[in-house]
Amino acid sequence: MSTLSTVLEVPAVRTPWKSPLHEMTQTTPTCLWNDSAALEELKYSLEHGAVGATCNPVIVLDVLKQEMQIWRDRIVELIRQLPTATEEEISWRLIEEISATRASLLKPIFDAQRGRNGRLSIQTDPHFYRDTSALVEQAVRFSALAPNMIVKIPVTRAGIPAIEEATARGVSINATVCFTLPQCVAVAEAIERGLSRREKEGLDISTMGPVCTIMVGRLDDWLKVVMEKRNIVTDPGYLEWAGVAVFKKTYRLFQERGYRVRLLSAAYRNHLHWSELIGGDLVISPPCKWQMKFNASDITVADRIGTPVDPKIVDGLLKKFPDFGRAYNEGGIAIEDFDSFGPTARTLRQFIEACHEMSGQIRDIMIPNPEKLLA
Repeated sequence: MSTLSTVLEVPAVRTPWKSPLHEMTQTTPTCLWNDSAALEELKYSLEHGAVGATCNPVIVLDVLKQEMQIWRDRIVELIRQLPTATEEEISWRLIEEISATRASLLKPIFDAQRGRNGRLSIQTDPHFYRDTSALVEQAVRFSALAPNMIVKIPVTRAGIPAIEEATARGVSINATVCFTLPQCVAVAEAIERGLSRREKEGLDISTMGPVCTIMVGRLDDWLKVVMEKRNIVTDPGYLEWAGVAVFKKTYRLFQERGYRVRLLSAAYRNHLHWSELIGGDLVISPPCKWQMKFNASDITVADRIGTPVDPKIVDGLLKKFPDFGRAYNEGGIAIEDFDSFGPTARTLRQFIEACHEMSGQIRDIMIPNPEKLLA
């Protein structure tokens, strides 16, 4: 199991489904959400069985780059309507509008599945990762943009109490910036506390649909950085299994404890991040380009969520990578240390940089470069 080829299986006869992903959504409990709100990508994903979509600042920036011809006039109008707004404020108004518009495409699924799916994820401002109150306030605002909105809150020290409070206020949460079993347990316990508070107050939770994301590929990425920086020699195939191993162990624990939150797999780097998780009552959320790769593949759709990762691989990772142990073992990271974990810091920086770049896109319209106007 130390190479990707070990789960490549060529079926004798192709099943009559449209695609492997469509087959998965129709024959297993595993759901597909599209990791983008770009219109054409979302349409493709829905055609292949998707029942939700996720976003983050990087994704919204990409949507804007792809669809500037759609949104430019609206940006100009927002600038005119809000004469004192900063470029950052215009950016977030645009994020809200893009998200609400795309959420409408998923509303029929939301209604049919009573809130379990059919949701569009919108992410809170990553600048707020240290501010519980700001995260809660924005989560409540975003939740009201559409009945089928689900709100991303980062799994940071300030994010855990924000997840509980927002859940208690009726917000369906997608916990993000999450890479480890300890983070997932903290999220699940926070959501349980929030749901219990609502139940005690006699408030409805039947249509709430919380999920907890594990960014499996970003954990793999970090261990590869550590390997290079610290001159660690290991079987390179092992590093493709780190996120999968954490996900599978976390899934087993969630099933045993009966937490009322599903796991979601994100940040795809190889097909194992999909193929090894098939069969679970969970969500996979690949970008459209990975969905196309999976649909063009000859990988058999088979229940693998319960198949353990080779113990030799797990032991090898534990021996050479302390950060894998922190991610894999319950209690490996304290809540107070979530923010300083390598993948957390890297991801927050990327998300914040994407926000700045998006503001730059707005700035070019709000304050056109005079030198370019002379050209």
